[in-house]
Amino acid sequence: MKLITKNKKAFFDYAVLDTVEAGIVLTGNEVKSIKSGNISLAGSFANVHDGELFLVNSHVSMYKHSYSKDEGTEKRSRKLLVHKKELNKLVGEVSRKGTTIVPLKVYINAKGKIKIEIGLCKHKKAIGKKQALKEQDIRRETQRELKEVFKYK
Repeated sequence: MKLITKNKKAFFDYAVLDTVEAGIVLTGNEVKSIKSGNISLAGSFANVHDGELFLVNSHVSMYKHSYSKDEGTEKRSRKLLVHKKELNKLVGEVSRKGTTIVPLKVYINAKGKIKIEIGLCKHKKAIGKKQALKEQDIRRETQRELKEVFKYK
């Protein structure tokens, strides 16, 4: 698995309850652009429309060597491919708990296909974000101290 991009802001703003791997419908130029790392998931989310799952507000830059120069297609909605059972589960969770579907990372799997990991997420409160930062600082400090302790042995 080769990681292309990760939505760091999503891990900070949301608590991830469940994750699902999904395929994504792309054009040839978009595939080449994504494989070269020109994708941004900041501010994007997934939405269900007419029984299908779509990735909304993700930005895929134009491939610089492409023949066709389709303007305005960088932020278009892209269809996500998931099993019907997973889609029904996601729709049920979103409608019941007030959660949202957020893309977490884009990667290339072992077969060379571009996959996107979407997460069923619940928004963190400000106190939860502060607590997460505090825990991260504590973890970092303990790692530094342990590194110093074992350095001199």
